[in-house]
Amino acid sequence: MLFDFLINMETQLTWYGHAAFKIKTVTGKILLIDPWVTNPAFARGKDELTSLDRVDLILLTHGHSDHVGNAVEIGKRTGAILVSNFDLNAAMISTLGYPEAQASNETTGHLGGELSLLDGEVRVQFVPAWHGSSVQRDEDATPVYAGSPTGLIVTLRNGPTIYHTGDTDLFSDMALVKRFHKIDVMLVCIGDHFTMGPARAAEAVKLVTPNMVVPMHYGTFPVLTGTPEMLERELKKRKLESKLRLMKIGETITL
Repeated sequence: MLFDFLINMETQLTWYGHAAFKIKTVTGKILLIDPWVTNPAFARGKDELTSLDRVDLILLTHGHSDHVGNAVEIGKRTGAILVSNFDLNAAMISTLGYPEAQASNETTGHLGGELSLLDGEVRVQFVPAWHGSSVQRDEDATPVYAGSPTGLIVTLRNGPTIYHTGDTDLFSDMALVKRFHKIDVMLVCIGDHFTMGPARAAEAVKLVTPNMVVPMHYGTFPVLTGTPEMLERELKKRKLESKLRLMKIGETITL
């Protein structure tokens, strides 16, 4: 009984593959980031999607379909509140049909801004990412502008501070993150082609100096050639102290 209680007091992080994560807070709140749960790398994606019957917040870094993923379906079924920047919020409602009542100004922010959510248990700050952002109703539709892409800094009461880089290249202002936040876990894209690859990702880690690094956004498609092994070599070259944690798709770890 005591063991179960202690486990429930820990933050849990689940990787669904690509850039999709689930965070369970110490009080049992469920947060999803870029929830493409049914991505081709996650064999149990459809079953997992069905099992998500309670979600409190859906956080999006930008509007591309491999990050918006199953957000609308999950939002409609669970009543989850959408957390994104202003332009993406508007595009999600008008173009993809996200429930407007679940996407108000109270959970909509923009670069540099920080939101206090769930009675202060969760704080989310929007930080820059070098990428693009648009949404499409389907593959044949014209893309709709969805504002600036972002990274997300998620600070949990009685829990860790997590930096999800979103899709981005390396840029020098990443160093500003550590002036305002001590990052416990950095979820960093490494796939190359559409984002930075392992060498540039290692430089990003050097700028942010997190306690732990979890690589993401690799291996989903053949063009995403960056690998965790390559990242590990690049981190060692730079003699960085951040711990590299390789997660298996579908795995849950305790933070």
